Amino acid sequence: MKRLLIAPDSFKESMTAMEAAKAIERGFKRVFKDEWTYVKLPMADGGEGTIQSLHDALHGKWRTITVTGPLGNKVEATYSIAKQGELAIIEMAEASGLGLVACKARNPLLTTTYGTGELVRDALEQGVSHIILGIGGSATNDGGAGCIQALGGRLKDKSGCELPFGGAALIDLETIDLSQRDERLNTVTFEVACDVSNPLLGLRGATMVYGPQKGATPEHILQLEAALQRFAYVIKKDLKKDVANEPGAGAAGGLGAGLLAALNVQLRSGIDIVLETTKFKQHALNADLVITGEGKIDGQTIYGKTPIGVAQAAKLYKKTVIAVAGMLGEGHEAVYEHGIDAVFSLVPGPNNLEEALEKGPEYLEQWAFNLAKVYAHMS
Repeated sequence: MKRLLIAPDSFKESMTAMEAAKAIERGFKRVFKDEWTYVKLPMADGGEGTIQSLHDALHGKWRTITVTGPLGNKVEATYSIAKQGELAIIEMAEASGLGLVACKARNPLLTTTYGTGELVRDALEQGVSHIILGIGGSATNDGGAGCIQALGGRLKDKSGCELPFGGAALIDLETIDLSQRDERLNTVTFEVACDVSNPLLGLRGATMVYGPQKGATPEHILQLEAALQRFAYVIKKDLKKDVANEPGAGAAGGLGAGLLAALNVQLRSGIDIVLETTKFKQHALNADLVITGEGKIDGQTIYGKTPIGVAQAAKLYKKTVIAVAGMLGEGHEAVYEHGIDAVFSLVPGPNNLEEALEKGPEYLEQWAFNLAKVYAHMS
């Protein structure tokens, strides 16, 4: 009996990764009912949707708590606990994400990652021994200062007063004191799933690249860049760590840098963490065909995105890998050089975006049906 390994990312605004996997399975089963077995492994690359994919793959249990939102208001945030209570899967966007702030209210001078720290603290209180934190989709540019504060770190100005929330406040940072940091962090395996490799500072840094989408004006960008420079200086002075140029330090408005400095975490490619946690390679070893995909595949896909991570892992065992996307963008042909054998667009013909998103599962199922028909004629 042949085995199909289905490992897509989410199709943003249309399907979760598991919904996509189920649609592909349905399409194949319309042709191959009992001739194939199916393994569904929802994937993610560390950005938004990572928590959902790992939750589904590991059959986790949701936990929802009230935390501090990006602008200091209270919000409901959900994370997953899996592996018999040993693993917490947290997505910072749940507490500190851009989607929690109305467009007109977006202001990275003020937004904080404090709620993300509260999620981590709650996971520690549940007794987990392993935390995976996805740091995509942030509304913040505070270098992770709020997260550090929520976990017991003290960030003080010249007068010895605790800094207020927000990236702008870091310009007044004088000392970082971790003597009261939550001791449970020392005994927990802490992995940070990161989907970008930007440094903290400079033209490719957190502020310059991502500040505008969070509401930063040109004046704000200058202010925030200076504040993060001060943050990096104090980290080096007080914690003896030079994090400014570390790959991923600029992720989530510098949260990567703050975590590296204060928590001794490891920043890793999000897709690598997901592949490892779901034991993808073990499943790929016995697969006859691997199908992956996501909402858009283009020239940027080769830089750490899910389809390439899946393909490269599957190619360790010389497996055929087919990718499908809601849309193929400029430069998508590059994926052929990185382990994908064929790539397809999902939409069957001209239609508007709203219709394409709504009918995504239907289109995906039909695509899988057509692919299965081809395989049936080949066998």
